[in-house]
Amino acid sequence: MKIPPRLRRALTRLTRDTSFLALGAPLHLLMGFLLFMVFGLVWEIIGGGDSSAPVVLGFTLVLTACCVPALTAAQCWRFRQLLGIDVPRPGWRRPWRQFGYHCLAGALFGVLEALVVGLLVAGVGASLAPAWVYALPRQWRIEHLVVSTQAAYLSVAGLVVLASVPGLAAALVRLESQVVPPLLGRGREEDLERRVEDLTESRAGAVDAADAERRRIERDLHDGAQQRLVSMALHLGLAKATLVDLPPEAREVIDTAHREAKEAIEELSSLVRGLHPAVLDELGLDAALSGLAARAPLPVRLRVDLPQRLAPAVEAVAYFVVSEALTNVAKHAREATRADVTVTLLGEILRVVIADDGLGGADPVRGSGLTGLAQRVRSVDGTLRMSSPVGGPTMMSVELPCQS
Repeated sequence: MKIPPRLRRALTRLTRDTSFLALGAPLHLLMGFLLFMVFGLVWEIIGGGDSSAPVVLGFTLVLTACCVPALTAAQCWRFRQLLGIDVPRPGWRRPWRQFGYHCLAGALFGVLEALVVGLLVAGVGASLAPAWVYALPRQWRIEHLVVSTQAAYLSVAGLVVLASVPGLAAALVRLESQVVPPLLGRGREEDLERRVEDLTESRAGAVDAADAERRRIERDLHDGAQQRLVSMALHLGLAKATLVDLPPEAREVIDTAHREAKEAIEELSSLVRGLHPAVLDELGLDAALSGLAARAPLPVRLRVDLPQRLAPAVEAVAYFVVSEALTNVAKHAREATRADVTVTLLGEILRVVIADDGLGGADPVRGSGLTGLAQRVRSVDGTLRMSSPVGGPTMMSVELPCQS
């Protein structure tokens, strides 16, 4: 016989809910039993009863205290295994909250769970009352017809009770799933701390993934497109040198193609260095910044004080900060004749200062690449400060936290 899907789901849900409640009832009522013993022993001590009551009371109190984290762990296991709700175990943290839950809310839930499970058992027993009567001798049933009538009524009542049990069990399970995890799990402060940790890790992962993608693009461009352009420029140069008997128009076309190929190589090289310079990985931040200063269109005085290598993400951000800042100086700093770049490690803070002697007036709100630069600095929890009064000078200060 095939069970209809809806009935099968209802039976599965009822089995899960009743198992959840049946397992929770003894766990919840155990603390109530221990507290009943404690109050009884205290009353006995006040009344001057048995002299061994203080010893038993001390043992009971120790047992009660030790049961609190064990009961909490059992409740967390019950939620995880039967409902799929992960309630982090607090262990010995927040003992008063755990104790209060097991003594107050837990005791109430234990009574309700025992009531629902008891209704289920009573409903099953009452609905089977005619079967119990039918198992009696036939002569006894004939002599006691009223018992058969009462069994029929009892069976109807049992079926009514059984019909109400799934709704009651589901309601109680929903109530516990909403109340218990916040009481036994992590507090709001711990949730916020965990959330901050998760966001920090995910952001660090995103930064690392973006940096890895830039490295891949730089490698592909260097090993692919750039090599093809170099080969093309080489062949154009050979054609220019060997094909001397071409018409002037053809030689002009070859000259133009050769010149544009070399310019494309230079632009692609600049793009590759801008994505992620290989020297940054091989020789470190000092060598990479020295290359930037040497290629800058205006004189750059560079001072780097780094006793050791830093994290790759921090070095990359510092490099691109200096690169973008020098580009902005060359493009937007009016009447600037030089730039100063100072990189120092102060404890676990990398401080990068870029200054120029231009007329100032840089405004991050109006763009100039400063907004994107600030976002890149914030990606590693850094801070960027800008000072550019009208008339100059302009100074950018960046601080990046790092593990030395």
